[in-house]
Amino acid sequence: MNVKSTVLTAMSCLFSLAILASEKIEKPKLVVGLVVDQMRWDYLYRYYDRYSDNGFKRLLNEGFSSENTLIDYVPTYTAIGHSTIYTGSVPAIHGIAGNDFIIQATGQNMYCTQDDSVQAVGGEGKVGQQSPKNLLVSTVTDQLKLATNFQSKVIGIAIKDRGGILPAGHFANAAYWLDGKTGDWITSTYYMNDLPKWVKGFNKEKLADKYYKEGWNTLYPINTYVLSTADDNAYEEPFKGEKAPTFPRDLVKLKKENGYELIKSTPQGNTLTLDFAKRAIESEKLGNNPANVTDFLAVSLSSTDYIGHQFAINSIEIEDTYLRLDRDIADFLLYLDQTIGKGNYTLFLSADHGAAHNPKFFADQKGNSGYFDTKVIRQELNDKLEAKFGVAGLVKSLANYQVHLNYEVLESSKVEEEDVIEAAIKLLKKVEGVAFVVDMQEAATAAVPQMLRERIVNGYNYKRSGAIQLILEPQWFSGSKDGKGTTHGSWNSYDAHIPAVFLGWGVKPGKTTRQTHMTDIAPTLAQILKIEFPNGNIGTPIYEAIEQ
Repeated sequence: MNVKSTVLTAMSCLFSLAILASEKIEKPKLVVGLVVDQMRWDYLYRYYDRYSDNGFKRLLNEGFSSENTLIDYVPTYTAIGHSTIYTGSVPAIHGIAGNDFIIQATGQNMYCTQDDSVQAVGGEGKVGQQSPKNLLVSTVTDQLKLATNFQSKVIGIAIKDRGGILPAGHFANAAYWLDGKTGDWITSTYYMNDLPKWVKGFNKEKLADKYYKEGWNTLYPINTYVLSTADDNAYEEPFKGEKAPTFPRDLVKLKKENGYELIKSTPQGNTLTLDFAKRAIESEKLGNNPANVTDFLAVSLSSTDYIGHQFAINSIEIEDTYLRLDRDIADFLLYLDQTIGKGNYTLFLSADHGAAHNPKFFADQKGNSGYFDTKVIRQELNDKLEAKFGVAGLVKSLANYQVHLNYEVLESSKVEEEDVIEAAIKLLKKVEGVAFVVDMQEAATAAVPQMLRERIVNGYNYKRSGAIQLILEPQWFSGSKDGKGTTHGSWNSYDAHIPAVFLGWGVKPGKTTRQTHMTDIAPTLAQILKIEFPNGNIGTPIYEAIEQ
């Protein structure tokens, strides 16, 4: 081969390599998940006129919003929601059947992230004995790890342990949650044996104390909160040490009786979480992976849920919380723009569930509502079943709006399980506020609307769910008469209609009003990242959101 041919061959090879390099699949530097605990879909628009241009409005105007995203199972609780968002699966498959559930074979009560084989790191006792081992399937974060041969960094952060652990998946570098006793961010030996230096440094700053000194007054004059009920009303639960649930609040004074648990139930809890998230990005160099692969930060904002439970959804506290959260999100997006680069990250915002109006509030407006007193009804049910079968304590629990039988008692008697289920169903159908009572084994053919049948089936994990599903009338929920605050758990739109907004790299701005599902979020992210779906996924990518 002459010199000219050699040069031409070399140039051809270089040209080919250049083409291959230019054809390399581009991916975002960082994916950020923001799950706002208890955020109803309508909060995007209820306070829209009061939001800044750079928080929720930026997400809606620059991103893609799936306006009709529904939760496709019951019951609607935090642990299930976080698991479903990140797995594209449902309790029947992913196994997280509630925040707490019962192992039916043994009768053991199990917390969703309970793991007695690990120990706390940065804290002490049960608060740190947590891991994702009860989650039976992979997450989209796990799939990212697998796709990059574990070179991607994945970190989960939330005040609630379950909000940080479950989204981060099984292969995470770390998950952190808040110890309410000390105000410190902690983890478990599932992830590491000692906290990183940057976490220890953050904990020493005691930022919660700084926020306590700011107190909690309304962001704007209180008379401008016209979308909420009066400040002092019968539907809100005051803090311990507070005579009435009213503004302004001296958080330093309230800390004396509430400790660091107090930060969870203030808007500053969200600020603290995002402060910690920024420190994680900086210290772990998320989005600047030396292997040139995508990193993932899964953040859950828990304080919105604590505040909603305590003050209910029509409170000034909730309105003020979302106005402040809007500012926090705007600040966080600006931080990402400056550190990762606008257009270099993909972010999504969703919620694990919504929330109902306080039943007493609803009734006072002449609406139909009520309280389902689980403790009283379980006792009455057991008394009537004992009268019929001569066996005491046949029902162990009514947790998660399900009837959990006491199999230890049942197996030691001569009573047939099917007979107890049939009798319990007949009795429960007579209870005020109950709309449907469904034998889980017959759910697919039950005489209830098709949509409800599907959600019951999706939510039923026979190893971890009860034998009977209860569906209450709208605006009824578990609680004692005239109970304060609110809760969630039902199939109704107020609990099951959630935001699903995508922004940034790989996202095509716009919106859709067609029906989508919580299970569609994980496969949408997987499609954007061009990785395999989680191994229990039943969702479908929201193709309108994806830049082709």
